[in-house]
Amino acid sequence: MFPLHDDNPTKIIPFVTWAIIASCVAIFFWQLSLGRYSQNAVFSLGMIPAVVFNFKNLSAELATVPAWATVFTSMFLHGGWMHLIGNMLYLWIFGNNIEDAMGHRRFIVFYLLCGIAAAMAQAIPDPQSTTPMIGASGAISGVLGAYLLLYPHARVLVVIPLGFIFWTTRIAAGWVLGFWFVIQAINSLLTAGQEGGGVAWGAHIGGFVAGMALITLFKHKDVPLFAPARRN
Repeated sequence: MFPLHDDNPTKIIPFVTWAIIASCVAIFFWQLSLGRYSQNAVFSLGMIPAVVFNFKNLSAELATVPAWATVFTSMFLHGGWMHLIGNMLYLWIFGNNIEDAMGHRRFIVFYLLCGIAAAMAQAIPDPQSTTPMIGASGAISGVLGAYLLLYPHARVLVVIPLGFIFWTTRIAAGWVLGFWFVIQAINSLLTAGQEGGGVAWGAHIGGFVAGMALITLFKHKDVPLFAPARRN
């Protein structure tokens, strides 16, 4: 099940959401421009738990930013086209409403805090890991967690692959995001103690839970939880 669009209008122009998407896309093209040296960028700017917690040190050639800063720089790197497109699609669909619910400045802080929580959720269980973590998925998971509490009744257009047939329908966001979270939890359990196939499932869960925990602190007071569906 893949979301395509939500029927949930906004009152403001979500230029922070757009700016994050534009930044991630621009940085991804920069990664591509590096050619065979692109992996160096992943190790330099990706979040490596063992480096962040001082179990390992990067070479002088790779240590281009302080270790703590990689928690932030890692949020803007991606490992491939599908990684980028999937993350940006979710941010495009759900980010504008969360920015609308809390305002531009609060949204920036909220987004970064969710990204930090996601990074720690992935790193703390295995602080000596030398695998770089990159991608906006942890921070975007926080956006999804917030959306679940604010707009569970909003209708989301999804595509459901049935073999060679792609069926589209509208489903309440609560079901879409609940299904998404269950998938993350199942994969996290199945890959416990493993590399997880390159996917930071723990970061997704950590970011989602952080978004749910923080939304009441960041949303405008006049924005209720569990709002009924809105129409254009």
